[in-house]
Amino acid sequence: MRVREDKIGRVLVGFMALGFVALLAAALAIGGITVRNQGYTAAVIHTLDVRQAIADTQIKFEQSETARRGYVLNGKPLFREAYDRSARAIEPGLARLRRMTRDNATQTARLDTIETRFAQLRALRTISMALVDTGRIAEAQQRFRDDASVPLMRAIRYRMQAMTDQESALLAVRTDVQSRATGLFVAVAGVAATLLVLVALLSLVVVRRYTGDLSRSRDDLRAFNDHLEEQVVIRTADLSRANEEIQRFAYIVSHDLRSPLVNVMGFTAELAAAAVPLAELIDRVEADAPHLLTEDARLAAREDLPEAIGFIRTSTQKMDRLINAILKLSREGRRTIAPEHIDPAQLVDTIIGSIQHVIDDRGALIRVVRPMPAIVTDRLALEQILSNLIENATKYLQSGRPGEITVSGEIARGRVVLSVADNGRGIEPRDHQRIFDLFRRSGPQDQPGEGIGLAHVRALAYRLGGTIDVQSTLGEGATFSLNLPTELTTQDIKA
Repeated sequence: MRVREDKIGRVLVGFMALGFVALLAAALAIGGITVRNQGYTAAVIHTLDVRQAIADTQIKFEQSETARRGYVLNGKPLFREAYDRSARAIEPGLARLRRMTRDNATQTARLDTIETRFAQLRALRTISMALVDTGRIAEAQQRFRDDASVPLMRAIRYRMQAMTDQESALLAVRTDVQSRATGLFVAVAGVAATLLVLVALLSLVVVRRYTGDLSRSRDDLRAFNDHLEEQVVIRTADLSRANEEIQRFAYIVSHDLRSPLVNVMGFTAELAAAAVPLAELIDRVEADAPHLLTEDARLAAREDLPEAIGFIRTSTQKMDRLINAILKLSREGRRTIAPEHIDPAQLVDTIIGSIQHVIDDRGALIRVVRPMPAIVTDRLALEQILSNLIENATKYLQSGRPGEITVSGEIARGRVVLSVADNGRGIEPRDHQRIFDLFRRSGPQDQPGEGIGLAHVRALAYRLGGTIDVQSTLGEGATFSLNLPTELTTQDIKA
């Protein structure tokens, strides 16, 4: 019976692991779809902008022609001003349209014709406007009736409408593609939500199952109360085996986490290598038989595939760094704390000496305020805390301002407070506590790091029986304060 229950438990855990893998796959799929959807949205917005630019330019054509007719008919300066204002906007509008449609040969050809007709129309307009300017209104009206202004404007309107129609057709196609991408996103999100519910249900089943096991264990302890010593021996042996099993499980989990990651990195390298001959093949086809090459194939080989490979490679590298950082935190948590007498000022001098080249490269000046109060604590942990705080202070300097960092210490309410103050970029108030959380960072992400350092600092400070806090004003600098007992005792050491 017990064997059967263990087998069921392993099956449940296996399903949970499978669910989490499926969730990860769904998250990656959603990310890819989101990136593509952004491209589709940009295409739709571009088409709308082009159509609006066509409409704006056509309005300027009509306004200038209307103003010219009014000026020719009555010679009022108001119409002359309206003509000049609208006519000046036509050439910039056509130039903008040419920039926006340079990838569309049909639209470019139409613009060529429109600009030719506009040059002819502008010459006729210049003559008629000049005649009115000199008071020869009757002659201007006669030329207006006889010249080719109307056919030229009709040709311009026809081609502007053709450009609008083509952009509307493109808009319909791109909107349809965007809608289908959105539908796919919703479908994948639905699948992810379903998987999440299933994983939650399986987790509940597992928790309830093992909670039941714990309850039965308590009943067994009560039942064997008369034979307590024997039961203690038995339970101690069980706990030892459980601890060994946990250690084996931790090893297996770390191995299982890294193995697929290594596989993904390896296959990514193979994909990158395979993409090279594929791109060369596309180049040859484009050169020798361009009619065989579709735009989708060209984009897939030259843009989509390299972009996807780069995204996968960046994600796997980040995951590898995160796994290493978490393992580092785990190993540090198991280290035995060894209190000893320490001079913090001397320790800071050692830290500065070890990173002096980094300090010089970043153009920072560090000042150590002496004397500092002596302390009894773990040397390695305190060194790691101060090293992280000092290096962070040199890393996040304010651009255009020489870095000044001050390390000081004092006794406050019977405890030692060590402070690292800088005049760097500072931290937003809403991030003062969040920066100590795992994987959380503040401000522009222009410096290397995974958001592990300050979480490590807080964990070490807590193990030393202390706390870490920050006071900062954005743009003016930050002060990190480490509060520790003057003498670390067994009661102060946190597990």
